[in-house]
Amino acid sequence: MGRADGFLLFERKTPKKLKVEDRIKNFKEFSTKPSSELLNEQSARCMNCGVPFCQSGCPLGNVIPEFNDAVYKQHWEKAYDILISTNNFPEFTGRICPAPCEGACVLGINNLPVTIEEIEKNIIEIAFEQGFAKPKVPNLRTGKKIAVIGSGPAGLAAAYQLNQKGHYVTVFERDEEIGGLLRFGIPDFKLEKTVIERRRTWMEDEGIRFRTNCNVGIDYSVEELNRNFDAIVLALGSTVPRELNIPGKNAKGVHYAMDFLSQANKKVSNIPFSEEEINVKGKKVVVIGGGDTGSDCIGTSNRQGADVISQIYYKPILPTERDQTMPWPTFPMTLQITSSHEEGCERKWAVNSKEFITDDNGQLIGLKLIEVDWTKDEETGKYTSYYEKPNSEFIVECDVAFIALGYNHVQHKGLVENLDINLDPKGNLIGNDKEYKTNLSKVFSCGDARRGQSLVVWAIHEGRECAEQVHQFLS
Repeated sequence: MGRADGFLLFERKTPKKLKVEDRIKNFKEFSTKPSSELLNEQSARCMNCGVPFCQSGCPLGNVIPEFNDAVYKQHWEKAYDILISTNNFPEFTGRICPAPCEGACVLGINNLPVTIEEIEKNIIEIAFEQGFAKPKVPNLRTGKKIAVIGSGPAGLAAAYQLNQKGHYVTVFERDEEIGGLLRFGIPDFKLEKTVIERRRTWMEDEGIRFRTNCNVGIDYSVEELNRNFDAIVLALGSTVPRELNIPGKNAKGVHYAMDFLSQANKKVSNIPFSEEEINVKGKKVVVIGGGDTGSDCIGTSNRQGADVISQIYYKPILPTERDQTMPWPTFPMTLQITSSHEEGCERKWAVNSKEFITDDNGQLIGLKLIEVDWTKDEETGKYTSYYEKPNSEFIVECDVAFIALGYNHVQHKGLVENLDINLDPKGNLIGNDKEYKTNLSKVFSCGDARRGQSLVVWAIHEGRECAEQVHQFLS
């Protein structure tokens, strides 16, 4: 343990951010680099608990007290070795993970938790800067060939692990660049794409082959897939968006959030696109949905120069601190104020969408909403049912609306149907919890395609576990 009384001496602090008026001028990351003193103090706050609940809170099982201790002692290479023993891509998780590890931090019982995510991010960045983060090319090759379909965090993690086992791995991606939602769903101000490109170069140096602009099942047949590979990993992601079936949903100006975010990311990276441009400069924007995707729409709209931005959510506002319904070490379902919210947005709670209002030309001009009252289970804190308040309808003026209600399941049309993969009742790929196998002997599934929409840490965990099962199958 670095400093026994660190948690008593130092308060939780994170690096400063650029001022709002400066950071919304571009799509670059805006957190300043922390000083060595700040990293030393924040790692010293780790209590090195007898039972480190942070590790169980993390789906990857990151060995958090040990790398905190190494950071405190400025043993950066040791900290790096500890971190990558469980996490293939700390440069991703250190930027975009909601940090369930911090929700389980023992210090969080009566204080603010350790800045685990920030420490993690700086371990990997310092490792790159100082040169001890290097590709590792396998010494021996097994001769087995594996196809990984999808290059999101689950697919990349599976590919990384399988390549290190000595197998030949080809990653197929239907988009122009690898990364899945990391690449086209998450804005650059949260994850600059040079971070993904750096990792791609690394993985190519280790022997992994990437085939982009290749939609397996269309550009590359199922017959070729089965003939050319000894095992197949489906890491397709959960990409079919949830619908909002209300009148006017086909109005001009109503878009799914991911269509907007994907196009905006392509603009930033100078990647051509064929669909009609979505630009909200000078417009009134409403974002329907209260999650991270909705937040990303807000940040992107601010950077494009939207005039007014509103975000609506159908449930009541969450508490700002833990209460009796979310005891430690459960993940605290508290109010999230993201950097995008700080940049400007009016949030409306406990309202239901009723109708998109259009003009005579079918152009969106407003969204009709109605207030709702919820019944809450006092023991669990969960909202169980609601009713719409009589005479509480009102209209929010808007030119553009983004539907950010999450995703239903993996896309079935194409590869999944051609392979004839069995689905669970929710439409996800069936993959045995222990073996990650589908109903086909050499086809495995992992990530959001298998478990449904989830966190980046769960995706990496799934990819790692799936890779181990594929390796055993091939052995």
